[in-house]
Amino acid sequence: MLPNECYLPTKPHRSGQWLSNVHEIESCVLCGAWGIQAAHSNQHRGRGQKSSDALTAALCPKCHHEIDNGQHLSRDERRARMNEAIVLTLDQLARRGLVKAVK
Repeated sequence: MLPNECYLPTKPHRSGQWLSNVHEIESCVLCGAWGIQAAHSNQHRGRGQKSSDALTAALCPKCHHEIDNGQHLSRDERRARMNEAIVLTLDQLARRGLVKAVK
């Protein structure tokens, strides 16, 4: 049986290797600008508490700020953009052989 979809671990997963792999992506997955930050998702976490390292996106500082603090997007729009960015980051990691499927 699969765990409940709403299950959230009490401690977020930390992986320096994962963050290092994200930093190998040189361009923002949303706008293509050079120079990225590993931006953590804000969902399901309190202030000052980062989500799992696996929920990071390769974003330029401008896109990172717009998603975290942007006043031009609603909260739902910011979350949708971050979710898209996380998926695009995972795709880039897989294409580079930095994420692999296992049996």
